[in-house]
Amino acid sequence: MVVLQGKSASKGVAIGKLCFYKRGSGEIVRTQVEDTGAEIVRFESARMTAIDQLKGLYEKAVEEVGEEGAMLFEAHQMMLDDLDFVEGITDLISDGLNAEAAVSDVSDQLAEMFASMDDAYMQARSADVKDIAQRVINILSGASGGGMDSDEPVILASDDFSPSETVQLDKSKLLGLLTTGGSDQAHTAILARTMGIPSVCQLGEELSESFDGKDIIINGQTGEVFIAPDEETTERLTAIYKKEQMEKKLLEELRGKPNQTIDGKNVMVYCNIGSPDDVDAVLASDGGGVGLFRSEFLYLAGDDYPTEEEQYQAYKTVAERMGGKRVIIRTLDIGADKQADYFKLDHEENPAMGLRAIRICLTREEVFRTQLRALYRASAHGKIAIMFPMITSVWEVREIKRICESVKAELREEEIPFADTVELGIMVETPAAVMVSDRLAKEVDFFSIGTNDLTQYLLAVDRQGKGLGKFFDAHHPAVLRAIKMAADNAHKAGIWIGICGELGADVELTELFMAIGIDELSVSPASVLPLRSVIRSIDTTKNKEALLSKLMAEDE
Repeated sequence: MVVLQGKSASKGVAIGKLCFYKRGSGEIVRTQVEDTGAEIVRFESARMTAIDQLKGLYEKAVEEVGEEGAMLFEAHQMMLDDLDFVEGITDLISDGLNAEAAVSDVSDQLAEMFASMDDAYMQARSADVKDIAQRVINILSGASGGGMDSDEPVILASDDFSPSETVQLDKSKLLGLLTTGGSDQAHTAILARTMGIPSVCQLGEELSESFDGKDIIINGQTGEVFIAPDEETTERLTAIYKKEQMEKKLLEELRGKPNQTIDGKNVMVYCNIGSPDDVDAVLASDGGGVGLFRSEFLYLAGDDYPTEEEQYQAYKTVAERMGGKRVIIRTLDIGADKQADYFKLDHEENPAMGLRAIRICLTREEVFRTQLRALYRASAHGKIAIMFPMITSVWEVREIKRICESVKAELREEEIPFADTVELGIMVETPAAVMVSDRLAKEVDFFSIGTNDLTQYLLAVDRQGKGLGKFFDAHHPAVLRAIKMAADNAHKAGIWIGICGELGADVELTELFMAIGIDELSVSPASVLPLRSVIRSIDTTKNKEALLSKLMAEDE
């Protein structure tokens, strides 16, 4: 038995034979052309053919992963129409380089630019650029796109899979996906998760074609791959596989049922998303709304500030797709671990406590106003709420509300429709916000606790620091008592409170959260039904006093 360790890209166990994806020759022939005009025409013909193919892929993806997941292929079409991209290629052809090499050179530069970015999501866009370029090169050279050479269901392996390759695979023959490289943030991984296909990436060169045809088991939960597994491993993972299938079946029976405890307490179970692409997963998981829409994807996706119109279209899409369910959009949370070069932020020794999130908004008001205008405009198309991160003081909230009223006055004067009932909330993710939560609660419509940062700041532990894992304890009494304090003050002021950090999906704490009085839990789409199952098994009248007494006890 050979055991390989990679990184989980999509959870679940898959059992079957290993099959390596077959591709045509990727070698680019470089030549000098005399008739550069004819070569540009040849490139333009290939470009238009590629756009037509992508339109077909979009339709196929809509059927398999939904409209939001299929938007990727619309983005690919847009890139093939991008003036800088096209002109970069035609300029090289005009200098005498053949079309295949020109496409390869320009796309390599662009892919390298994405790969060098600090943000994992943007790094993963490098694969999209390569996918687009390879499509055009295949058309120019007449090469086939490759495929899966098997008559039976298999676990498919490659160095990486492009999004278009993933969508074109025969899903009836696909048990799992393995890659030597890749990323858990790549669109391939996102599509695998959407389709429920177990996947492991970053296995390295140890995953070689010499294993082609071998029996194999992959554990998408741990990132482990077992080639020619022994009897004990097979029995152990087969049992896990059968349990997963049974749990899926049982969870499906909860679809459409309320998130209600035995004693009748209703809890809102919403979803955290990072872009409009994630809405299909929310709907497929039966999420009650969006509890955290991280708007910074718009700011990290380009090399300049997103326009009001770009933001409006993104927010509008999510609001419309959610069909009247609440969508809580967090204003930009740039800074700390999420940097965009064009913001030109000064270097900080401790960026987690520096100029970030709402502090940028209140010091660069025009950037803030642009986002607020887009948000209020989108509110005319659904139930949008706005949430502000990194709040520490009442004066910040009052300044935010002043700017909001000013933006609304502008829109009225311009006769631009918007909802005048948009809820305004804050993230409680600093010790200061907890300590003055009684005052803050009088200023807003809701609280949402960001447990990741709250834990970091309360325990003085860098949540990204190496070697600090056991010190970053989200179950620490200080964290749980802070949550209770914020909840008590929220309810005294008559507003609701939720949790949108990782702790919201921690089922070991769900009963305590019910006892504390948490009204909403926002989790990943995959966690909705498991969380609903736990909520429906709780009777808050039985253990409430004991749980709260234990939490507030002086001795652990």
